[in-house]
Amino acid sequence: MQIGIGLPSLSPVSGPVMLEWARRADTGPFSSLGMIDRLVGPNYEPLISLAAAAAVTQRIGLMTSVILAPLHNAGMLAKQAATLDALSGGRLSLGLGVGGREDDFRAAPAPFAGRGKRFEEQLALMKLIWSGQPLADDVGLVGPAPVRPGGPELLIGGGTPAAIRRVGKWADGFNAGGWTGNPLRARQQYEIALEAWRAEGRPGQPRFVGNAHYVLGAGALDRAAPSIRAGQAFRGALVEELVRSVPATPQAIKDVIAGYADIGMDELILKPCLADLDQVDRLADCLP
Repeated sequence: MQIGIGLPSLSPVSGPVMLEWARRADTGPFSSLGMIDRLVGPNYEPLISLAAAAAVTQRIGLMTSVILAPLHNAGMLAKQAATLDALSGGRLSLGLGVGGREDDFRAAPAPFAGRGKRFEEQLALMKLIWSGQPLADDVGLVGPAPVRPGGPELLIGGGTPAAIRRVGKWADGFNAGGWTGNPLRARQQYEIALEAWRAEGRPGQPRFVGNAHYVLGAGALDRAAPSIRAGQAFRGALVEELVRSVPATPQAIKDVIAGYADIGMDELILKPCLADLDQVDRLADCLP
């Protein structure tokens, strides 16, 4: 199983730290740089952040996990993704989902109701653009062409069966959400994606990607807790349990990694709860 690392997003972080984080990850053992998408909050916009990371890295993958597609114009999103894919030499894995927090949609603004239907319409349009076909007889082609014919690797994230089944028709894989890690739940979700994949008669199987958070170092969890509470306040009384469950020692992180490897996951993105640069090096030291 490959191990990726998230770019910091839970607390405010400077541009120079973000770029140095990407450089260190690129020279380390990590497979991908992951980036979340939220409109409300201190996080940077994912495609712009990954474009900046692409400019200071050479080989590491660039993954959105995941962009909230219904907040975006589909044609513009397709062009932005193809541009990042081309500029990075084909390193983009485009994770997309519908989103579930209404405040993001109010801030856009974009309608919260009906977002699943709009998402499928977006997927169809983006696929058409990436295929190099015109949208209509009187509309020219939308470029640039992505490196991989048909578009960048597309991963769909979601927690409901309806959302997960979209993998079968539209995507190359499933991006399982998560905070501290729940391998059993992730595998159950992946089975839904696999069933939908087979129902479409597609060969092979979808790629299986997951996410978990971490923090390392003496007192690091205590320092990270306020940002975790602020970002996860919508969970109500579960927030304190969530804080306590973040893997915060090398052994706890190794246990999380082993749990996901045991269920056949292809790639796990470990996302930091602190923006301190030592979090990159500390995580690297936990890996074989």
